[in-house]
Parts: sequence; C-alpha cells; structure tokens
Amino acid sequence: MKSFLLLLLLLPAVAQAQTAQPIEADHIVAVVNDDAVTSNELRQRLIVVERQLRTQGTQLPPRNVLEKQLLERLIMDRLQLQFAKETSTRVDDVQLEGALRRIAESNRLTLPDFKAAIEKDGIIWAKFREEIRDEMTISRLRERDVDERITVSEGEIDNYLASPDRAKAGNEELHLAHILLRLPEQASSDQLRRIRARADQALAQLKRGDDFAKIAASFSDAPDALSGGSIGLRPVNRLPSLYAEAAEKMRLGEVSEILRSPAGFHIIKLIERRGGVAAVQSVRQTHARHILIKSSELVPEAEARRKLVAIKERLDNGADFQELARLNSNDLSAAKGGDLGWLYQGDTVPDFEKAMDGLKINEVSQPVKTQFGWHLIQVIERRVADASLERQRLIARQALRERKSDEAYQDWLRQMRDRAYVEYRMEEK
Repeated sequence: MKSFLLLLLLLPAVAQAQTAQPIEADHIVAVVNDDAVTSNELRQRLIVVERQLRTQGTQLPPRNVLEKQLLERLIMDRLQLQFAKETSTRVDDVQLEGALRRIAESNRLTLPDFKAAIEKDGIIWAKFREEIRDEMTISRLRERDVDERITVSEGEIDNYLASPDRAKAGNEELHLAHILLRLPEQASSDQLRRIRARADQALAQLKRGDDFAKIAASFSDAPDALSGGSIGLRPVNRLPSLYAEAAEKMRLGEVSEILRSPAGFHIIKLIERRGGVAAVQSVRQTHARHILIKSSELVPEAEARRKLVAIKERLDNGADFQELARLNSNDLSAAKGGDLGWLYQGDTVPDFEKAMDGLKINEVSQPVKTQFGWHLIQVIERRVADASLERQRLIARQALRERKSDEAYQDWLRQMRDRAYVEYRMEEK
C-alpha cells in the first residue's frame, strides 16, 4: 500500500508529463519470454521515477544509468505477472475495488470523488486500476510462493531461544538502507568479477560522499532501490542475519563494507537506532475492547462508517462503551461488551494494532478500517508481562520467518530471472 500512496502523490506529475512531452515513435526495448517491453512504457516510468526522486530530495543518477535500472525493474515485474498468469494467480474486481476504496479513504475521498480526481489529472482510470491490480498480484505472488513456504524448524527455535544474542538485541530496532547487486544462481567467474566490480564502484562513490539513495537508484537490484534502499525500522531479531551482525558494529550514518550472501553483494547504511535491552521473555500486552460494524450488500461501506461515526459521537457524550458494543457490534466479543481481553503484539491485524498502539488509556479511536470492517477501539490498560514458553516459541517463530523472508524473496526472484529468456533491444530506434 505504501507504493500506492506514493503513486498518488505523483499523479499530477504523471498527467503533466503525459500531456507536455512530445510523442516519440514507440519501439521494443526488451523481449521478456514471449512478451515485450516498449520504449513508451520505459519512458513513462522514467518520468514518474525522476519526479519521485526529486520529491524525496534524492540526487538524480545519470539518465542513462537510471534508464537501465528501470528497464530491469520492468523486466522483473513482467516476469512476475507472467508467472501469475501461468499459475492462475489473479486479483478479482471485488478485491481490486476494495483496495481502491481503501486508497481513496486514505486520501479522505469517496471512491467516486477519487476516480474524478484521477481523471481530472489526465490519468485514464482503467489504466490506473490495472496498475494497482498488477501491484496487488505481485504482492499476492510473494505471499503465496515465498512467505507461505518459509519453514522454521523446532531446532531453529530452540537455538534462537538459547542464543545470548536474543537477549542482547532485545527490543532494539534499526532503520537500515541497503544496496543489493544480485548474482545469478550459478554465476560464472566472469559474472562474479563483473558484479563485484560494480559493487566496488558503488562503495567507492559512497566513500567519496555521494548520496546513498542516489547510489541505490543507480546500482541496486532490490525492489526498494527507488525508495533510497530503505527497509524501514525493524527489530534487530527480524533483520536478515547478515545485516543484523554487520549493523551491530556500525555507527549512525556509517556505510558498511561489501557484504556477501548467496543472493549477491550487499552494502548497508545505519540510519537510526532505537530501543534498548529487554529479554524476549517480557512482552507488552494491551487490554482493549472494540465495536465492529461490518459492511455488506445490505450495509454499504459508507453506511457502516456513518453508523460508527454516530456511535463515536454518543461515546464522546458519555454513553457506555460496553452497552453500545452489546447493542451494535458485529463481532463475537459483543456479548462481553466488546472486550478482547489481553492482546499480545501480533494478535490483531496491522491496521488495528497500529491504531490501538497510538491510543492513550481509556481513549476511543476514530473509525478504523480493516479487512473485517470498521472499528472503534478503546484501550483499557497496558502491562509488560512474562511470556509463557509457548508464547516465547511463537514470537521466535515469527521473528525467524521475518528474518528469512527478504532472503527467500531475493532468491525466488533470482531463480525466476535465471530461467527467463530476455533479449535487450535498447539501441534499436
């Protein structure tokens, strides 16, 4: 969803580019299996990305360098969409409409108003819808073919719980940016030397003071390259082991030496460090309650939200939360006045947990949208409690799965790229 929102910020720029740029003759710049990437596709993506980088304050790489990087991204997107078609992985219209509605709501618009705003900016609505469908399809592919296939053995959990590094890392979180130069699965010595030379070139430019985001856009094969290579703020124990071990010895703002993994060569930068030492045996819990209004054919999305806004107004005027939950909530917890009991981190969906974590004790949230419907949330109390052994093992399993996720995805992309037929025609006019 983050990429969707970024796209929205750039829509006026895309529209301007589409209307202001002279039309050039289209031609094929790459053949991907039995499909083609055209110069117009590449040109439009280049316009958007250049404006994106300017918006982020990132120094622009040379245009020819950025063009080659973007072509590789178009090729990887095309390969994933081809695979999705072969495996009957698709996002139907109902799911797409739901996602578009959530994007519209995040921009404080109804879906019809959002569509009107898109078209006013000169964007063809049907094309915009299909681009969002493609992003959702690629995300679903990763969940199905990568994340759901990650296995964590009981032995790995035992080793994790017994490791002194677990307590040492504790609740510390790191914000890293990275550059990945991907290696083919069975790289020849020439390929290895060539890609290592590119990694050396990237590191040399960083050491002379070039902007990390610019170098990431110029060199990195990772999907987040055009976002400065940022992988966001993550608990140390959920970072790839290679990154966590290197970052432990780094100072803020420091760039690592070249790191090597089976996926390729990596360079990381430590942007931020938060938190301190706390054992995994101690975990935060939140005692919360909620009122849920589900949308349906009989209760449209807007009506569900309107109903919840009216309930929120009654609560603000002193009405009893438990009573209103019993009368109105569509959740099984309604019989208990909406009481969800003590919740661990990860027990609820991310949108719900994020809203809940932002509340003060006894505060009632604004309407919150999740895949289950619209919620009003109230935090009753919080505590730090000792986790049971079962809970410790669950936390360990989640941490290990997340640690493996990025590595598994890069390996999956590498295998897909290695199996594909790709012919470059960049010089053809």
